[in-house]
Amino acid sequence: MSFAANARRILPVAAAGLSGSILLTRPSEENVALCDSRKKQETVSSKLDSIIDRLREIETSIGIVPASLPRSSSSPHADPAPFGIDVVLGSQWGDEGKGKLVDILSQRYDVCCRVAGGSNAGHTIVDPAGKKYKLHLVPSGILNPEAVCVIGNGVVIHLPSFLGEIEGLDAAGVKNVAKRIRISDRAHLVFDFHMSIDGVQETARGNNKIGTTRKGIGPAYASKISRNGVRVGDLAYNFDEFERRFRALVTQHVSSHPGLEIDVEKELEYYRSISSKIAQMVDDTIHYTNAEYEKGKKILVEGANAAMLDIDFGTYPYVTSSNPSVGSVLTGLGVSPRKVRGIYGTVKAYTTRVGEGPFPTELHDDKGERLRVDGGEFGTTTGRPRRCGWIDIPQMKYSTAINGYTSLNLTKLDVLTGFESIAIGTKYVHNGVPIETMPACLKTMQEIQVEYETMPGWKEDISTINKFEDLPPNAQRYVLRVQELIGVPVRWIGVGPNRLDVIDRGLNYDLSTMEQ
Repeated sequence: MSFAANARRILPVAAAGLSGSILLTRPSEENVALCDSRKKQETVSSKLDSIIDRLREIETSIGIVPASLPRSSSSPHADPAPFGIDVVLGSQWGDEGKGKLVDILSQRYDVCCRVAGGSNAGHTIVDPAGKKYKLHLVPSGILNPEAVCVIGNGVVIHLPSFLGEIEGLDAAGVKNVAKRIRISDRAHLVFDFHMSIDGVQETARGNNKIGTTRKGIGPAYASKISRNGVRVGDLAYNFDEFERRFRALVTQHVSSHPGLEIDVEKELEYYRSISSKIAQMVDDTIHYTNAEYEKGKKILVEGANAAMLDIDFGTYPYVTSSNPSVGSVLTGLGVSPRKVRGIYGTVKAYTTRVGEGPFPTELHDDKGERLRVDGGEFGTTTGRPRRCGWIDIPQMKYSTAINGYTSLNLTKLDVLTGFESIAIGTKYVHNGVPIETMPACLKTMQEIQVEYETMPGWKEDISTINKFEDLPPNAQRYVLRVQELIGVPVRWIGVGPNRLDVIDRGLNYDLSTMEQ
């Protein structure tokens, strides 16, 4: 085999690792140019072709006949792969508007999935008729009447809430809800006593409270990690086994939490009454999802919570109990990383968070209150007012490094309309020294000073605009500056609350389509 032929055999393997790293380390101006230029762009594949050409020259010079090798496709404007798993993630502290993008995208996907968290997640969707849907456990793709919705093994499920959500969707006229849901038999259950424990633990923290939703998510994951949790499959396949495990779990919790009262017989009666209904929705979703992928079906994953609430990467301990970052797609659904294609980070045009914990760009003045009121910043799950501040670029770069976003979904740009000036947090400084990442130390986080860049605002109404070029010049400049600073193209731009109030700049603003 010739040198070039051997290189062609080996180098694509390297390309799989190089493509992400080159794009991430390239200066942000180059990433922006990569997306905005209409000329043929240099990609990893074109670099490999250049190497192959040099190897052919060497082979010819030493008398080796070069093998006939296929050329790489280097067009950044090619259509994406015919199928794959695309992922929508929250890139800040949650409540960025992931559900709206999932609702838009899911209209052309076959399978929509949840992979982590539980009913602590909340997504509000407004359809073209103005009807609101508030979803917590059911994937937002349920509003596509043709889509199958998967609740993966990484999710923890409170069945009474889940069934109530299905009833609400049925009453709202959504078709065949239960028939289009597949729950992983490996997913763990959240019981009412998990919720009680969650509330007691949060109250006991006093001034050190985390800001939990008190939905029992943490205690349920604790049961799972302690290996005495109860899974959906136990209820669906063998009620005797479910009862045995439930009684053992209750005994353990009652002994660990003095004063906790659980009516075991009443609970068992309830779960016996719903077991057949739940069993009709239970499946081996690992097999199902991978089989659908092999059939060429389009699969969309809807992330819950967000990167800065990740149990490993977030502002611990003010985080959720799961991994809302891209790794949960693999562990919470049971798929190979090779099957993931687009990774879409959802980011507000400003920043919010619910609950306690560090928030470097938080505003404590009338501007913060204005963002809260104009943006309707009150939690879908808890109704709590959200803390508001300017967009935080160091935080977004950290989130991007972890998740490798191929494009951004910039939401609620319309909320910034009317501000005379808009600030962008561009740098963290601690004790006079710039910080290049998100520090793990909470004390450092609380002492951080943020350097800002100020841009002029706009007064024009943008809620009916559907092309980027029609946005006010200052709004365009703001989007382009955010794109430049983060180093990832902004593909979608939210200009209003309804499903259709989104500008889609197209495939040229999705790095996953450029890497085909």
